[in-house]
Amino acid sequence: QGHLVESGGDSVQTGGSLRLSCAASGYIDSPNYMGWFRQSPGKEREGVAGIGRGSGRTDYADAVKGRFTISQDTAKNAVYLQMYSLKPEDTAMYYCAARTTTSSPWYGPLRPAGYDSWGPGTQVTVSS
Repeated sequence: QGHLVESGGDSVQTGGSLRLSCAASGYIDSPNYMGWFRQSPGKEREGVAGIGRGSGRTDYADAVKGRFTISQDTAKNAVYLQMYSLKPEDTAMYYCAARTTTSSPWYGPLRPAGYDSWGPGTQVTVSS
């Protein structure tokens, strides 16, 4: 079974930028979709951005449109999240997720339920 490892989380001030990376390894079946999610204490995990591995299609949560960009390097099995104009409300643990199955239900790129593999997370803290 493959696994995901995130990196790049840090503490920044409002208006700052960060680039998160997610490295995927050990998968027998390459992920067909990858996404970034975030969760802060007391809140549900929410979708931030998703990208189709083959199509390259990207989707974003309304809260991050125009500020975040998801990209991938399929040769490296990596996905990235470039974050600009960070706000305190962006503070959360950020998780990388992969969908490798093609048989289970798919709820869309920003819904956690359709993903079957998760990284341990990387913390992003934005101070005002």
